[in-house]
Amino acid sequence: MLDHLATRVHAAEPRCGGTRLVCVDGPSGSGKTVLAEGLVAALGGAPLLHMDDLYPGWDGLAAAVPLLHEWVVGPLVAGRPARYRRYDWALGRYAEEHDLGTPPVLVVEGAGSGARIISAHAVLLVWIDAPRTERLRRAMDRDGETYRPHWDRWAAQEQTHFATEGTPGRADVVVDGTR
Repeated sequence: MLDHLATRVHAAEPRCGGTRLVCVDGPSGSGKTVLAEGLVAALGGAPLLHMDDLYPGWDGLAAAVPLLHEWVVGPLVAGRPARYRRYDWALGRYAEEHDLGTPPVLVVEGAGSGARIISAHAVLLVWIDAPRTERLRRAMDRDGETYRPHWDRWAAQEQTHFATEGTPGRADVVVDGTR
């Protein structure tokens, strides 16, 4: 599947300036990062931007989408280099700046990456999901018990965002994250 997606991305005309933007979206613990990393490898290497680096804390899903547009997508559409500031979760503030330049392909993974304002410029929107119990188990395995107190409030933000944006229904490809 990943090789097929990579071929599709390479064959597409860029829609984000000269960049072929790929968005991998879905709820927490669904397998977005694993899928995105595999896709980056199948693409022969491409920058990978994690939405986790943009969210301004546990209540920041909605705030991260405009930042992704302002810092990354908007500049690329205008033919300018993209850059962003990484959110430091331990310090609770934005930290160093990362320069993405104007890559031929950019993969963005994370909840909210497929918002309409972003995916309008994407050559591929992938939606990945898995049952809630499996996603929770993975999240606890990945982040430990420090994530447990935040799970419900983050899931509520995701539910609101995905319902408003209709992301699963607009996806070019839907992936079963249990496979």
